[in-house]
Formats: sequence, structure tokens, C-alpha cells
Amino acid sequence: MRFISWNVNGIRAVLGKGFMETFDQFGADVFALQETKCQAGQVELDLPGYHQYWSYAEKKGYSGTAVFCREEPLRVLHGLGIPHFDCEGRIVACEFDHFWFVDCYTPNSQNELARIDYRMEWDDAFRDFCKGLEAGTLPDGTHTVGKPVVMCGDFNVAHNDIDLKNPGPNRGKSGFSDEERGKMTELQSAGFVDTFRRVHPDATGRYTWWSYLRKARRTNAGWRIDYFLVSESLAPRIADASIYDEVYGSDHCPVGLELEL
Repeated sequence: MRFISWNVNGIRAVLGKGFMETFDQFGADVFALQETKCQAGQVELDLPGYHQYWSYAEKKGYSGTAVFCREEPLRVLHGLGIPHFDCEGRIVACEFDHFWFVDCYTPNSQNELARIDYRMEWDDAFRDFCKGLEAGTLPDGTHTVGKPVVMCGDFNVAHNDIDLKNPGPNRGKSGFSDEERGKMTELQSAGFVDTFRRVHPDATGRYTWWSYLRKARRTNAGWRIDYFLVSESLAPRIADASIYDEVYGSDHCPVGLELEL
């Protein structure tokens, strides 16, 4: 199966920058978006053969996630089950026969780490949510069959020095603070594999986000903050993990995963 994830930084904006052509070229089984920045009814996509599931933020023009999938899910969840997180539209989780697919847009800790407490609480809640799906526990406390998890999205953190162009001057700042990096370590220690690093452990200069300032993309002064992670039980099924940095239209590029399922 082919999975694609892309922070589009506004679906309405990227539609005018070749989004449909990119979508068709990938031919993904599951295509996930983050930062859609739209409300219900503002965008209608004609995607023959795909089911569409959107989560919207209450605040207009903010956050938002979406999943487009060929197979109809058994169940779809639109949050972690925590109101002060779920009002921002940051989760779409789809249950399929043999796995859960979780699309995530992690909160940014903001300048001077102004939102770091919210971010830390989110990271813990998200990890618990995904471990719950593995164990068969849903956010409302009901129980079902546990299944491995495929998760993706903009996690708003570069995990290690290799994951950004300039680690030195960015150490301690939003997206590269010890707190945020520590939570990514905790997520992986809980049994979720960074698929890109599993396939490309030593690859340098591979980034997924570039600031619009200072011609960062032209000089490849980027950060790898968009990920696919999978439950450890799925790790032997990883066929490939990719960064499509040749694709423009957003300040992020798409990332991909191929699993032998």
C-alpha cells in the first residue's frame, strides 16, 4: 500500500498550485493532509474512487486535517476525545481491517515556547491515544480489537541534529527544544518506528519544511518535521519511505510510505 502525507498550508491555496495533478501522480491508497485551513463546505474536491474525511478547527482559517482513502474505513475518529484539543481539528483516525491510520497535525509550541505546556500535554495525549488503538481502547473508553498503527503528519519537531540544516543556532527554539525532542523520543520508545530513519538511517540534507524567509528552500536550509511512524510489528513490512522534496506548492513537501500489506 502507498501512503502519502502533506502539510499543504491551506488547501484552497494549494489547489491553485497543481494539487490535483500531484494527487493524481501519486496514486496513493491513502492520502493525508494537514493544515487544510478550511471549514465544512468551503472546499469540494472531486476525487473519484476515494472516500473523504475532514476534521475542521472551530477557528476559521486555522489548522485542520483530512484523509482521502480508496477503501472505506470501518470507523473514523475526529479527535483524541479531549475537547480543548479536538476543537482544533488536528486528528483524523481511520480503522481498516488490519491497522489504524492516524493523520496528525501537532500543535506548534510557538515563539519563545509560548505554547509549550499545551504542546507537552498534547504529545502525551496523542501517544496514549495511539497506544490505546493498538490495545483496542477507544477514546470514549469502549473496547474493540487492537490493531497496529500507521501514523503520519506534521509533528512540528526535528528529532535529531541530522534532521535540520542548522541545529546549533536552533537548539532550544520552537521545533527543536529539548522538551519537544524528548516527547518524540518517548513516542518512539513506546514502540513506534520512524520509517524514514529505518530505511535511510544516515541520510543528510533530507528535509520536509523550509521557512519562506531568507530563500531557505533554495539553499535547502530545512527541517524534517513531517513523518510516517508505524507500530513496531509493522516495521518488517516497510518497503520504502520517501521525501518528495521536488514537489512544490506549500512550505512543506509530501512524504511517503510503502508497506507490504
